Amino acid sequence: MGIYLSTPKTEKFSEDGENDRLRFGLSSMQGWRATMEDAHAALPDLDDCTSFFGVYDGHGGKVVAKFCAKYLHTQVLKNEASSTGDLGTSVQRAFLRMDEMMQGQRGWRELAVLGDKINKFTGMIEGLIWSPRGSDSNNHEDDWAFEEGPHSDFSGPTSGSTACVAIMRGNQLVVANAGDSRCVISRKGQAYNLSRDHKPELDAERERILKAGGFIHGGRVNGSLNLARAIGDMEFKQNKFLPVEKQIVTANPDVNNVELCDDDDFIVLACDGIWDCMSSQQLVNFIHEHINKETSLSAVCEKVLDRCLAPSTLGGEGCDNMTMILVQFKKPINSNAVSAEQSTQATPGSESSSAD
Repeated sequence: MGIYLSTPKTEKFSEDGENDRLRFGLSSMQGWRATMEDAHAALPDLDDCTSFFGVYDGHGGKVVAKFCAKYLHTQVLKNEASSTGDLGTSVQRAFLRMDEMMQGQRGWRELAVLGDKINKFTGMIEGLIWSPRGSDSNNHEDDWAFEEGPHSDFSGPTSGSTACVAIMRGNQLVVANAGDSRCVISRKGQAYNLSRDHKPELDAERERILKAGGFIHGGRVNGSLNLARAIGDMEFKQNKFLPVEKQIVTANPDVNNVELCDDDDFIVLACDGIWDCMSSQQLVNFIHEHINKETSLSAVCEKVLDRCLAPSTLGGEGCDNMTMILVQFKKPINSNAVSAEQSTQATPGSESSSAD
């Protein structure tokens, strides 16, 4: 059936966890798709005071999504802006850093190891032969760019991935997004989008695409990609006269800072396989309906996946890979929580930083 299976794979990978600030549940399912190209990261204790959650929806292959799930959160902490409290700048740089890290010999090798079995074996062999050893690597603050080998001129993957991440530190929530995966917060039962879907028809995206020498046909960038921002997809990032944020497709995320308060129930991060089937408010309503009936948050996520799975591939919707992370805040969020009026002014859904 082309890109679809004859029957869907409904086995789910689910996980639950918590700390003293929050609890989370997640679930992912391949569904009707021939392969699973979603990946995720759930780290309630990224460090002593920071939690990190991310969903990555691959296209053209799984390796970029898996690469982001393995490395993006590590780059958030490595950036000096993180230690000064500027999580927004830190996560923005981490998104752009993914494209840098996936180039050259080390980038090729890491992607190969995350790929299919043949490439995985080749990547491991090249790692044994070419990776810097001992003092050689210690001479470089960042040895990714200095690893030599037969793929030293690798310009990066032609496949790509969305990235939508949420970082919590105290009552600060930072959401960064590139692509059409989405983060939504429930505040007193009302759904607020904390990210926007980067589709080519949006005015700001269209303007950048056209200025960079691209075109939009059939709602797709250069007739092929139905996203205006993504990590990877290096064929759309080859204009040497433009900075990374001005390329036809950019990994530069929108970053949204929100001050959490006691009115906040939970956030949801999910790939478009969910949002194609349910609106933000419909999903928030569904979660509120089931969150106290189920024994775990992952069970709520599993119910959403089953609810969204199409009975057949005829309609298209409900046939995609599906991944969802549900993060519930433990009350009170902080002893000096802002009032409901002030929290409304904190504007969940308004972006404090944008790449436009």
